[in-house]
Amino acid sequence: MTDYAIRVAGLGKQYRIGGQAETRYRTLRDSIARAASWPGRLLRGELADNAQTIWALRDVSFDLLKGQVLGVIGRNGAGKSTLLKILSRVTEPTEGYAEVTGRVGSLLEVGTGFHPELSGRENIFLNGAVLGMRRQEIATKFDEIVEFAGVSQFIDTPVKRYSSGMYLRLAFSVAAHLEPEILVVDEVLAVGDAEFQRKCLGKMSDVAEAGRTVLFVSHNMSAILRLTEQAIVLDHGQIVHSASTREAVDYYMASGFSQSGERTWSADEIPADAAPFKPIALRVRDPRGKVADTVLSKEPLDIEIEYELSEPIQGLRVGVYLQTIRGEIVFTSFDTDAPKTYEKFGSRAAGRFLSQAQIPANWLNEGQYVLGMNASAFRVRRFFYDERALAFNVDAMGAPGMQWTEPRQGLVRPQLDWAIKKVKV
Repeated sequence: MTDYAIRVAGLGKQYRIGGQAETRYRTLRDSIARAASWPGRLLRGELADNAQTIWALRDVSFDLLKGQVLGVIGRNGAGKSTLLKILSRVTEPTEGYAEVTGRVGSLLEVGTGFHPELSGRENIFLNGAVLGMRRQEIATKFDEIVEFAGVSQFIDTPVKRYSSGMYLRLAFSVAAHLEPEILVVDEVLAVGDAEFQRKCLGKMSDVAEAGRTVLFVSHNMSAILRLTEQAIVLDHGQIVHSASTREAVDYYMASGFSQSGERTWSADEIPADAAPFKPIALRVRDPRGKVADTVLSKEPLDIEIEYELSEPIQGLRVGVYLQTIRGEIVFTSFDTDAPKTYEKFGSRAAGRFLSQAQIPANWLNEGQYVLGMNASAFRVRRFFYDERALAFNVDAMGAPGMQWTEPRQGLVRPQLDWAIKKVKV
């Protein structure tokens, strides 16, 4: 008996786009006239197929073991939903094949199968049937479904009178209480309030811990990191990276960033309303003054912002936002935070400037970080803002505690001044 829940080999899906569009339904008379004119239109070339094709997926291959939880990440249009629709048998592949062993529960479009004129109670049975649940199974879990959705007071009210949040909670609750061997989930956590999202994550964690196979698509990287063990990154319909979830998320989040340790802005990247401020470059330098995309945790690093003012600016502050690659803010700092510096440079004349700051040694933990840049006059005007301008790496080689191979938790890795004393008893 196979240990694989899903085996995908050379999977591809091609769609037709463009071509002649029918603007209205044809009557019988129209169809007869169109058939009679077919030879003439063929000679004139009017029957040529102008449709183009596009590959939503191409040459996708991976194996998923029973009980494994796999994340699928990528930008919009990368092919994530198409992959899940093929695995859920909603659509057929153009090439390749996928072997799915076990009962599949799909959360692709929450609420599919709901009828607005029926009550919540009736829709639970209707939607459960659409998802493949037997009536006895639905009846057994009915109270649990209603309690999870939090709509017991309105269970006999037509769902057309539900708020969008109530509708969503009930639809998710029905689907989540289906007990498949394989659960396929597509971005259902993108909607709903924070409390409901926490409940959804908790329910999905329960499913994963029960040993069921889960295929999870989301733009919520925190959810991907929490729920999955391995992940694949899709781009333009192809797998571009497959690794542990943490490594895959870092790869995805870092894609598209400058990795040279320097970010420069061309004229067409600077908004016209940024004037008189003009950003030139943002750089990371190591202690030897070299522009670097990788620095050591045990050494200080310098941040440098070069810019030009075409005319004087009153109250200008230029600074950075340091974030983890997953968007967690580490700190924000501006060049005029110190009162004495603000007094000196509160008004800046026209010309070229360089704002520099140093992050101390033994301060940042290992990992990937992102610098964002901001130039503004507080409560007056923002001149320029690039939230994710530059990515760089911090290497923990030689840092405090490296004699232990375990990953050090946290965003900072300080070398604190500990004292050890023997106490007389």
